[in-house]
Amino acid sequence: MTAHYTSSALLDLTADVLIIGGGLAGAWAAVAAAREGSRVILVDKGYCGTSGVTATAGPGHWWVPPQPEARRAAIDKRLATAYGLADPRWMARALDTTWTSLPSLAGYYSFPQDEAGVTQYRGLRGPEYLRGLRRLVEDSGVTILDHSPALELLRNQHGAISGARGWRRQAGGDWQVRCAAVVVATGGCAFLSRLLGSHTNTGDGYLMGVEAGAELSGMEFSNYYGIAAAGSTMSRSMVYSFGDYFDASDRALPIHQGPTFTEELARALLHGPVYCRLNRVPTHIRQQLPTIQPNLMLPFDRRGIDPYRERFAVTLHAEGTIRGVGGLRTIDDDCQTTVPGLFAAGDAASREPIAGATSGGGAQNSAWALSSGQWAGRGAARLAREQPVVQGRLQGFQGLGLSRKIITLKSDNQGLIQRIQAEVHPLDKNLFRSGEQLGRSLQTLDSVWDQVRHSSLAADQNPLRARELVAMAATARWCYSAAQQRRESRGMHQRSDVPQQDSQFDGHFRVGGFDRLWSRHDPLVVSAPSSVVGAQQ
Repeated sequence: MTAHYTSSALLDLTADVLIIGGGLAGAWAAVAAAREGSRVILVDKGYCGTSGVTATAGPGHWWVPPQPEARRAAIDKRLATAYGLADPRWMARALDTTWTSLPSLAGYYSFPQDEAGVTQYRGLRGPEYLRGLRRLVEDSGVTILDHSPALELLRNQHGAISGARGWRRQAGGDWQVRCAAVVVATGGCAFLSRLLGSHTNTGDGYLMGVEAGAELSGMEFSNYYGIAAAGSTMSRSMVYSFGDYFDASDRALPIHQGPTFTEELARALLHGPVYCRLNRVPTHIRQQLPTIQPNLMLPFDRRGIDPYRERFAVTLHAEGTIRGVGGLRTIDDDCQTTVPGLFAAGDAASREPIAGATSGGGAQNSAWALSSGQWAGRGAARLAREQPVVQGRLQGFQGLGLSRKIITLKSDNQGLIQRIQAEVHPLDKNLFRSGEQLGRSLQTLDSVWDQVRHSSLAADQNPLRARELVAMAATARWCYSAAQQRRESRGMHQRSDVPQQDSQFDGHFRVGGFDRLWSRHDPLVVSAPSSVVGAQQ
C-alpha cells in the first residue's frame, strides 16, 4: 500500500490473474485465462458488457478464410498501408485467432445467415456482442467487479508485479487483488473528446504501466479523427463514404473518399462549417444499418432529420489512441510488456505489429483486441502456473494523484483538462503537424504537467478523477514527444516541415518518463516471409 493512499474499507482478494478492463480485449483475456485453469478476477471502470467503444458500435473483424492465397493477399494489402512498421507474422496470428474464436461465441451471440444459409461471422452488433461476452466471462468462472476502476499497480517485497488496487465506486471503499500476473486492457485515450463509448478511455493503463517501468511505442500515431454529425458523439464512418459534402452556401466541396478523406474534410472545416447529405447510400445498406450500427441513426431521429434527403452539419472527433496505434510496448507472443508479469491487450497495447503507421480501422482493430486479449490472457495464466502468488506486504509505485487527504483544492482540474484538450483536439495542431507546433504544444503540456506534478489535486471525493487527469496529461506529452522525435511524414503522422518518409526512421519510437521524458529509436525487426501464412496462435 502506498504511504499516502489509504482507506478503512478494503475488499482484499486473491487470484492467479487480474484483468483490468472489461471491454472487448479484457473480456476475451479473462475467458482465455480461465480456460487455462486460472482463478481470474476482472475489474472494470464501468459495467463489463456495456463499457468501452465496442459496446456502442457495429464492429467488423478481419475475417479471412484460411486459404494461403487469401491470407497472403489480406496481409499484403495491409502491409501496403503500414509503411514498413508492421510484422506479417503477427498479422497471420491475428487472422488465425479471429477465424477460430468468433464461432466459439455460438450460444452467446446470434450470428445471422445469408440467403444460402451460410453463417456470417465478420460483422457483429456491438451491444449484443459485449453482452454475450459478459455471459461467457461469467460462465467461465471469472469474478467480475463492476464500477471498480484500478488506480495503481502493486508490487511485492521483491519488486515484482503482484496485483493492483482500486476504488469501489458504488459499493464504497477500496479493493485490492493479489495475483501472479496482470493484464492491462483499459483501452486507449481520446482525451474526453465526446467520442461515443470513450468516456472511460483516459489513458489509465498507460499511466499505471509506465509507473511500473513499462515502455510505450507508436505514440506518434495518435491523431486519428472520426467523422460524426455535428453535436453527436456517434463517430462511425462507414456510411459517410456515400456522402456528398457542401459548404454553407450549398456549394459542392472537393472531398473524396480514400486515404485523403479526413485531411480534405479537416481543411474544409478549418474554413467554415461543412454539411453532408447521404443520398448515395444504397438501399440495402439503409435497411441493414439499424441492425449493423444501431446507434448511428439515433441523433438524426431525435432531431427529425432525414440524412438521406436533408443536409446536416458534420464534424471530426479526435480519437487519439483508440483508433490510433500507440500503446504499451509488448515484447513477446504473449503480449507481455517490458515489465515481467504485466501484459497488455487491445487499445492499451501498441497495435504496431498489425497496423504499422496507420489505424487498423474497424476490422483490424477489432481483430487485434480479440486476439491480443486471448494471447495476453493465456500468457498471464501460464506465468501464474509457473510463479504462484507471493504472500507478504504489497506496495504501489508512488503514483501521482492518489492522495485522499487533500481538502483544499489547489488546482482547477477541469481547467487543466481543457488546457490538455486545447493542444490535442484541434485539427490545426494535431492532424496538421509541424515541428514548430509540436514544440509549442509540448511547452504548454509541460506547464500543465508541472502544475499536475506539484499541485494538490481534487481526490478526496473521487480519486479516479485525479488519476484520469494525470493519465491524460502524461499521455498527451508522450504522444507529442514521439511525434517530435519522428522527423518525417509516415502514415497518419504527417508533418509539413518534413513531408517525406525517411528511411533513417524505419523503426519504432519508444517513449516513457514523467518529469523528464525519454525516447529511443529501435531499428525495425520483422519476421521472415516464409513464416507468415500458417503462423500459430
